[in-house]
Amino acid sequence: MPIPIVNSIASWFLKKRFHQIELFLKYPIEVQEELLQNLLLKAKGTEIGKQYEFESIKNYRTFAERVPISSYEDNESQIERARKGESNIFWPTPIKWFAKSSGTTNAKSKFIPVSSDSLEDCHYAASKDLLCMYLNNNPSSQLFVGKSLRLGGSKELYQENGTVFGDLSAILIDNMPFWAEFSSTPSSEVSLMNDWETKMQAIVNETIKENVTSLAGVPSWMLVLLNTVAETTGKDNLLNVWPNLEVYFHGGVSFDPYVAQYKQLLPKSDFKYYEIYNASEGFFAIQDQNHEKDLLLMLDYGIFYEFIPMDTYGTSEEKVIPLQDVEEGKNYAIIITTNAGLWRYKIGDTVRFTSISPYRIRVTGRTKHHINVFGEELIIENAEAALKNVSKLTNSEIVEYTAAPIFMEGKEKGAHEWMIEFKTPPSDFNVFTELFDKALQQENSDYEAKRFNNLTLNLPIVHVARERLFYDWLKEHDKLGGQHKVPRLSNKRNYLEELLRLNK
Repeated sequence: MPIPIVNSIASWFLKKRFHQIELFLKYPIEVQEELLQNLLLKAKGTEIGKQYEFESIKNYRTFAERVPISSYEDNESQIERARKGESNIFWPTPIKWFAKSSGTTNAKSKFIPVSSDSLEDCHYAASKDLLCMYLNNNPSSQLFVGKSLRLGGSKELYQENGTVFGDLSAILIDNMPFWAEFSSTPSSEVSLMNDWETKMQAIVNETIKENVTSLAGVPSWMLVLLNTVAETTGKDNLLNVWPNLEVYFHGGVSFDPYVAQYKQLLPKSDFKYYEIYNASEGFFAIQDQNHEKDLLLMLDYGIFYEFIPMDTYGTSEEKVIPLQDVEEGKNYAIIITTNAGLWRYKIGDTVRFTSISPYRIRVTGRTKHHINVFGEELIIENAEAALKNVSKLTNSEIVEYTAAPIFMEGKEKGAHEWMIEFKTPPSDFNVFTELFDKALQQENSDYEAKRFNNLTLNLPIVHVARERLFYDWLKEHDKLGGQHKVPRLSNKRNYLEELLRLNK
C-alpha cells in the first residue's frame, strides 16, 4: 500500500481518536469518575463486587471508604484461584492470561491478570495512540515505509489449568492484531525464542535485512542489541544499516544514562525519541510532544488513578488522594483500579506531576527503590540527574549503576556506596566522586543537610565495575532481556554485596 494512502488512513483514525483525547483533556475528572462507575458496574456481580457492595457505590468517596488499598500479596490468593480456572472472582470476564513479573524488589514471581478488556482497551489502544500522536506531530514522517523493530523480553508462554502465563510482551505478541504483526520485525518466531543470547543474534541477523524505520524497547537492552548490530555489520553509524530510521519509542527505565551512547550510534540531528510508561498492570502515559520528556497521563484506558504523597507514604499519616487533588512538583506513589480486576492496587511506581492542565507526569522511581536510611530520601530521579551532570563535567559515560547505604556502626558515620559501570571512565575517580557528591547535594536538600560538615553522612564510596558486571548479575538471576533491570537504589545491601562478589 503506498505510503500517502497509509498516512491518510492513519490521519483518519487520528482525527477520530483526537476527539476522545480532547474529551479527557477538557474534562479529566469527569472522565475518570465515569470510568470508575463503569468499572464498578461491570464488576458488581463478581466475588469482590459483592464483598464491597459495588452496586451501592455511587461516588469516589464511598469507593475510597469501602475498598481498601492493596498490594500483590493481598491479592495473591484470589489471583492463584483465577490461575487455576476459577472465574468471576475480581473481574466478570474470564481471565485467560497472566503476565509473569518478578520485578526487582522480590525474587518471588508475580502473576498479573491481563483481561481481554485490558488488552484491547489499554495495551493495544495505547500502541495506536502512540503512533497517532507521533504522526500528528510529524506529518512528513515515513514511518510506514518500513517496519518497527520491537525488542521485548518475550519468552515462551506456559499453559496451566486452562490459563496462560508468561512475559507481558509474549502475551501481546501472541494476541497481536494483524496490522501490528505486518508492520513489525523480528518475526514472532524469533521474538518468542527462550534463550536471550541466542535470540539476540537471531534478531540481528533477521532485522539488518529489513527497512527499519522505528525502534521500540527498554533502553538498556536495546543498546545491547544496537551494539551487536554495529559489531555484526562493522558499521558504527547505524543509519548506514537502516537509513530510514527516524524514531525510538522507549520505556521501562530512565533514558538519561543512555542518551550519549544512542546519539553516537544514531548521529542524526532530527532523530526523535518518544517515551512511554507502561507495565504488566497497564499502559499509563505517553509522550505527546516532540522533544519533551513530560508524559500525558491517559485517562480513558480503563484505569482509575489515585495517589499517595510520598512524604506520607508508609507512615501513620499516609493519605490517598484522587487525581483532582494532586499538585505540581510533588512526588506520588500510584494506586490503580483497572479493567483487569485490580482494585486500589499499589503498583510500586512513583511519579511527579509537571502539569495539571493537562495532567502530565514524569516517572521518578519506585516506592522501594530509594535510600532513606538516614532521612536523606534519595530517589532515582535525583541520582540520575546528578550522574548526568557529573558525567558531562568529567567527560565520562555510564552504562549501569546501583547504590546502597553503609550503615552506622558505633561512632562511625554512614555513607552511600555506589557501584558504577562506565563505558568511558573519568580520568580522575577522586574528582568524579567529589563532583558527584556535590551534584547529589544540589539535587536533594535532605541529602545536602545530612552531608553538611559530614554531620550524618560521609563522602560516598564509588566502586568501578568491571565490564559486563551488571549483565552477568542479571544473567546469574535469569533476568536477561525485556523489562528486567538492575535495582538502582536500595535501603538494603544485598544487591550491592552480590555485585561486589562478582566484581573480580
